[in-house]
Amino acid sequence: MILVLGGARSGKSRFAEGLAAGCALERHYVATGRAFDDEMRDRIARHRTDRGDGWTTHEEPIDLVGLLRLIDDPARVVLVDCLTLWATNLMLEAQDLAARSAELAELLPNLKARVILVSNEVGLGIVPENRMAREFRDHAGRLHQMIAACAAEVYFVAAGLPLKMKG
Repeated sequence: MILVLGGARSGKSRFAEGLAAGCALERHYVATGRAFDDEMRDRIARHRTDRGDGWTTHEEPIDLVGLLRLIDDPARVVLVDCLTLWATNLMLEAQDLAARSAELAELLPNLKARVILVSNEVGLGIVPENRMAREFRDHAGRLHQMIAACAAEVYFVAAGLPLKMKG
């Protein structure tokens, strides 16, 4: 399992897609984002176009663990993009983010598929001014630590350049 972290527009998704493309496995893309507005719809469409053919796409904003169990197969590489959008969705649905994160971290090492997870590193900036934003940053940081602990490889991407942090 591989975790790819980076800031917005850092090149992390492109890097993760390149890792998946390098596998001689059936490629599955798990999109966690929701199109709440036109800008997000355009962003999702652009990601689909940039990825190109050769991917089976699954859109799952909430039940990531259930979907990963469903599509798990040793003949597949599964790219999840992204964990911070998933965390946002869980917060908006008033779900227990700590419990769902722990459930994901427990599942990942047991999957047979090769899994690549993408997430936004949001803890490098200033302290957010409002409580919800601070809670989100804290949840994301704890989630990243749990996933990184069980990942075989961890990368941090900035300006399109990957830095291998683990593995």
